[in-house]
Amino acid sequence: MNHTPNDAVFMARALRLAKRGLYTTDPNPRVGCVIVVNDEVVAEGWHQRAGGHHAEIMALEDAGDASVGATAYVSLEPCCHHGRTPPCSDALIKAGIQRVVVAATDPNPAVAGEGQRQLTAAGIEVLSGLLEAESRALNIGFFRRMQTNRPYLRTKIAVSLDGRTALANGQSKWITGKAARADVQRWRARSSAILTGVGTVLADDPSLTARAEALGAVEPPLRIVVDSQLRMPVDAKMFGSAGSVRIFCSEAPDELRSALEAAGAVVEVLVSEDGKVPLREVLRRLAELEINEVLVEAGPALNGSLLEAGLVDELLVYMAGNILGTDGRGMFAIPELTKMSERTELRLADFRRVGDDCRLTYRP
Repeated sequence: MNHTPNDAVFMARALRLAKRGLYTTDPNPRVGCVIVVNDEVVAEGWHQRAGGHHAEIMALEDAGDASVGATAYVSLEPCCHHGRTPPCSDALIKAGIQRVVVAATDPNPAVAGEGQRQLTAAGIEVLSGLLEAESRALNIGFFRRMQTNRPYLRTKIAVSLDGRTALANGQSKWITGKAARADVQRWRARSSAILTGVGTVLADDPSLTARAEALGAVEPPLRIVVDSQLRMPVDAKMFGSAGSVRIFCSEAPDELRSALEAAGAVVEVLVSEDGKVPLREVLRRLAELEINEVLVEAGPALNGSLLEAGLVDELLVYMAGNILGTDGRGMFAIPELTKMSERTELRLADFRRVGDDCRLTYRP
């Protein structure tokens, strides 16, 4: 059977519900569910946080007996395995749902179409792929982690009109205005982790917290520091603020490691031939920690290394209407190019004004 004219309307509503969990569901995906009878919404729900009820269960509890013979619109395929909670496919079957419309197939190998197959085997009509792109975009980190075994990497850079991130002496507060800085807090709040380099810690001593309580960001993001030789100060501001700190290094002298662990950090050694922290391995480890989205707030050295390694999935550039001059610091420290064919090509995915500044979103 084909989609009905109203299917897109109800799925869009399910996606809006799913977005309510934007800042709270980690490491789970953001999912919404709407239950409809005779083109009338009788119940709805969304996943609020890991360990809590999934969207389908919230909606079914809201619907009660009205779920018998109803259509359920779910923004991601219902799970069919026992994880933190029981399978949603079983609950939909027991509730008497007659038809299920799914936006996107779950990329989790433990599900990956099996939830839909179980529903079909129980005699339920299942339609999939409606507003799939919107569902994937809402859960871009979850899809990336499940499909490639690494999180989605989003690099944030604040720059002047002439492409400078700081003065030659390192001073960078503030290039952009209050509205842009508030916008960054929302990206921090939706991220599972914030990644920086020890150079940024030594220069700016940032806390890298998500100051966005009004958004419902229950859990503070994990702060990740790439620090090959363990130069991280034990009195860094990160240790006095909410959220865990994990340091990836290539060597860890006992005295330095003990001091940082006593300050509250988790220190992990990743050995490489060149003595640098292997960035691809860092992302693999973050995937093992169930990190979906990573926001990079670093200097040109780490930004350049990530770009060269092909690990940047998205670039958020906040451009301000000021000029810092020739000697100011750039965005990426990369080797000199001798041919235009060697340049890195990016696609402008979004452009919008934020206060007096502009936010440009680029993707490879």
